[in-house]
Amino acid sequence: MKKIALLGCTGSIGTQTLDIVRARRDEYKVSALMCGSNADALIRYAKEFDCTLLGIADEAKRGYVASALPSATVHAGEKALEILAASDADIVVVAVVGMIGLKAVLAALDAGKTVALANKESLVAGGAAVKEKLKHGGKIHPIDSEHSAVWQCLRGESNFKRIVLTASGGPFYNSNIDLSTVTPEQATAHPNWKMGKKISVDSATMMNKGLEIIEARWLFDTENIDYVIHPESVVHSFVEFDDGSIKAQAGSADMRLPIQYALDYPRHVVREYKPLDLPLNLRFFAPDEARFPAPKLAKSALDIGGDACVILNAANEAAVRLFLERKIKFTQIIQIVEDAMNEERIDGAGGANVDKIFATHKRVYDKIYYRYNK
Repeated sequence: MKKIALLGCTGSIGTQTLDIVRARRDEYKVSALMCGSNADALIRYAKEFDCTLLGIADEAKRGYVASALPSATVHAGEKALEILAASDADIVVVAVVGMIGLKAVLAALDAGKTVALANKESLVAGGAAVKEKLKHGGKIHPIDSEHSAVWQCLRGESNFKRIVLTASGGPFYNSNIDLSTVTPEQATAHPNWKMGKKISVDSATMMNKGLEIIEARWLFDTENIDYVIHPESVVHSFVEFDDGSIKAQAGSADMRLPIQYALDYPRHVVREYKPLDLPLNLRFFAPDEARFPAPKLAKSALDIGGDACVILNAANEAAVRLFLERKIKFTQIIQIVEDAMNEERIDGAGGANVDKIFATHKRVYDKIYYRYNK
């Protein structure tokens, strides 16, 4: 039986991971659960899956959880992530949002664990640090649909020429809407995927694709990465080889597929799913980087190196929060990121030092967020 530590159990990826476990209780055991602040959901899941090692980021709610589950060990705060990540599990699913996920990933890799990764910041801001940890044991299994697709296409292959990620385009690619008028409700209404608010906004600005390009660089050791707009979200990525042949991975827009593959790799295990309706009628379009420049900005951060990606990530995280709080316009998000890239002093040696990564992130994030909250 495979033991799973699930960090971020109440979010979109976390709840879908639990759906998979429910369907295969004879193969999976939930050995640890952690959430941010939804104590009632954590208690409910702990009871359902008979899990006694728990964590909650909101320290004020630790007592409430502990009193409801007297037989459980309940950790709280940031340290809980590292404790649970290094616990007795075969796979650590890191599905928390934000930079804190990097600490969990590093702790899991230090303990020689396999990390099923659904936290973008770990590789966007901490890719060099994670890569260094991988030299000493542990593995990364990507959960993101695009990276899972590349991973599947590369099975059995020794080399490749180029990766092409697909992007739905979000809710506005084929829209004539004035982007300066976009509301948080409109930006979080993704046409194909059910996702959290932050990643939905990133998809709407196309920054999500920029972050995925950075992640792919660390996952697959290449900077030969392009992307194409594919509104149907059926083909999740392409891999082009030296002889001109191309592999593509396709499937319905269901995150349970890449989650399950990350848990069961290298097997494609039987599961219930809705078959694709034929004919597929797939469309592919060139990106519009004049209207949606975020991926180009992310690529430039990769080219610059050092802690440029840390700055890009921190600025974007702060700007998205400001937008969701209705303190800036939708079009200001990427402008704020671009301004930060131009204004901040980039440390060419700051990409692998974990303490420096977190210090830079906090400095840039706080500077931007509090600028609009005076």
